Amino acid sequence: MRQITLTFPDGATRSYPAGTTAAEVARSISPSLARAAVSAILDGVHWDLQWPIERDGRIELRTMKDPEGLELIRHDLAHVMAKAVQRLWPGTKVTIGPVTETGWFYDFDRAEPFTPEDLGQIEAEMRRIIAAQEPVRTEIWDRARAIAHYEAAGEPFKVELIARIPEDQPIRMYWHGDWMDLCRGPHLAHTGQLPSDAFKLTGVSGAYWFGDVTRPQLQRITGVAFRSRDELKAHLTMLEEAARRDHRRLGREMELFHLQEEAPGMVFWHPNGWTLWRTLQDYMSRRLRAAGYREIRTPQVVDRVLWERSGHWEAYRENMFIVEVDEEGAREKRINALKPMNCPCHVQVYNQGLKSYRDLPLRLAEFGACHRYESSGSMHGLMRVRGFTQDDAHIFCTEDQIEDECRSFIALLSSVYRDLGFERFDIRLSTRPDVRVGSDAVWDKAEAALQTAIEGLGLPYEIAPGDGAFYGPKLDFRLTDAIGREWQCGTFQVDFNLPGRLGAEYVGEDGARHVPVMLHRAILGSFERFIGVLIEHYGGRFPLWLAPRQVVVASIVSGADPYVAEVVEALTAAGLRAEADTRNEKINYKVREHSLAKVPVILALGMKEVEGRSVSMRRLGAEHQQVMPLEEAVASLAAEARPPDLRR
Repeated sequence: MRQITLTFPDGATRSYPAGTTAAEVARSISPSLARAAVSAILDGVHWDLQWPIERDGRIELRTMKDPEGLELIRHDLAHVMAKAVQRLWPGTKVTIGPVTETGWFYDFDRAEPFTPEDLGQIEAEMRRIIAAQEPVRTEIWDRARAIAHYEAAGEPFKVELIARIPEDQPIRMYWHGDWMDLCRGPHLAHTGQLPSDAFKLTGVSGAYWFGDVTRPQLQRITGVAFRSRDELKAHLTMLEEAARRDHRRLGREMELFHLQEEAPGMVFWHPNGWTLWRTLQDYMSRRLRAAGYREIRTPQVVDRVLWERSGHWEAYRENMFIVEVDEEGAREKRINALKPMNCPCHVQVYNQGLKSYRDLPLRLAEFGACHRYESSGSMHGLMRVRGFTQDDAHIFCTEDQIEDECRSFIALLSSVYRDLGFERFDIRLSTRPDVRVGSDAVWDKAEAALQTAIEGLGLPYEIAPGDGAFYGPKLDFRLTDAIGREWQCGTFQVDFNLPGRLGAEYVGEDGARHVPVMLHRAILGSFERFIGVLIEHYGGRFPLWLAPRQVVVASIVSGADPYVAEVVEALTAAGLRAEADTRNEKINYKVREHSLAKVPVILALGMKEVEGRSVSMRRLGAEHQQVMPLEEAVASLAAEARPPDLRR
């Protein structure tokens, strides 16, 4: 019998008959590992314990403690949920049910809508399936048999899925007990391995088949799942906290912004929100100037010719807003587009005047207004909009300068994130994809430069093989907020393609013309999304320097009104955003109202404060108030309200 050799993580090797399964490999090592193993990694591929191994390779066995174990829990629960739904409502058609970051979803075609009560019924049926410890098995079918089966079963969505599977890939079927689904796997050995108390169905929503609005609308049931009941409880608590921090609700309560149907995906900023925006922009402008960037401004409407030259017209046309103009005397309309990104326009600024190697690196920054078409179903408050402003910049440099520029950018980004209240972020290095431009030698140099820069700063990172842009490798920076959620905001991308397409050159030390490298970089990403992240990170309770409304001076009795005006004037003169509240309302009412609006500081003034030229200071969320002299309060608040970069 033909033998294969498997190499284990410690370098040890063992020989097995060809066709040995990962389950048999686990049993050959120890009974305890056989009981604990749930899957394997074979040459980097997640491998079912049932699948035969036909070739030499590197193998790692996985248990429930590994990330792959949690992935299997969520994947199997998607199948168990689909089985429960078809048991409860025969005739319901199933489509796809992928794993998500915290659970799974499955899309169904059913005439009647699911209700919240149905979710409880489905959960109960899922637990019965889990308790039955139904075995899981798998087979590979030929394409004709699979299509015939699903046509006979009246499952047109599965028939279409099979047609989408490449000819060189197997058609794999999985059974959970007597219920079968088309799935590439892997899966657990039986349903009893699933934790019955560590999952919850969280909602029902509409979803178009393959996200296409012209295709059937389906019903999507979502769920979350973890290894244990305690982990599930912690996640549900986090969701409750996330709901309290929802930037859309806080945006209304704090009167920051609104959206409306007449301008979908476009934000109406209110005075408070625009104050927050401008505070953030002013801070970023100062940081960029100090880091050697030069701010520019480029047009929002640009002729399609530029987008064709840059390659965006072909690759990005469906996401662009088109503007047709009847030019005077022209025989046909001139086609323009609202810019979806700033990059081609920045090259136009660079191209004005011949550049020398002595001019590089040249750092051009713009808070550029961009527009991209997003489907109505994908938009979400400030987090995903059609009109947005990027804190965009492009660095034109030589290949030898990539590493230094990357190091400087990461240092700047780290400092900005700390100033804005984010102590932790993760870095992901995305390397060359299969389809790319540029030589391997140039890619080697760019990837090594990014990797060396990260390691030189002593920062941890992970590598995402093949996830780079077609024009170069990139770094993505993911923030962790106050309740543990990750947000991808910053990016640093190396581009060998666009400058050449748009004619960018510089004269090198050798006197010859060369094409510069273009580094695309952003720290915030977009102002809209980042402000949404800030709102949720702080729960609306901004530090004093960022708060759109910093201090409210409220009278306790009308006799204190003149002193209220004097205090507001003193605070304003010290650079604070201060306002008076002399309405004929009780002080407790005023405090509740301004606390709901997340005003950080309320100064309550009565006749006692008037006589002593003092203030009674109440901090947002504090149970007690502090009495101090007016001059001391003004000086203390003014110092606290200074932006972090101006304190250093």
